[in-house]
Amino acid sequence: MRPRAREVELSELGGRMNESFDPYREALVIETKTVWPAELASVPPADRQQIEAALHADPQRAAQLEYVRLHAGFCRQITVAAADLDRLK
Repeated sequence: MRPRAREVELSELGGRMNESFDPYREALVIETKTVWPAELASVPPADRQQIEAALHADPQRAAQLEYVRLHAGFCRQITVAAADLDRLK
């Protein structure tokens, strides 16, 4: 008899899903979050709002994208990267 592959529980992953764009999960996004790393702290708040809006409007082009499982869907979490800022200039 062939052994079953070990199933990974979502709790083992900390609720986080893969880091690539997924149309299925996108359809189930009910919340968005943007993470600004310390090295990008110099970006002014007014610019941050525009950058966040642009990143979430086109999430498949974000450098760092995660889907965090919520009770009723997913949270799309984008961590802003220097590559994103260069692309959006």
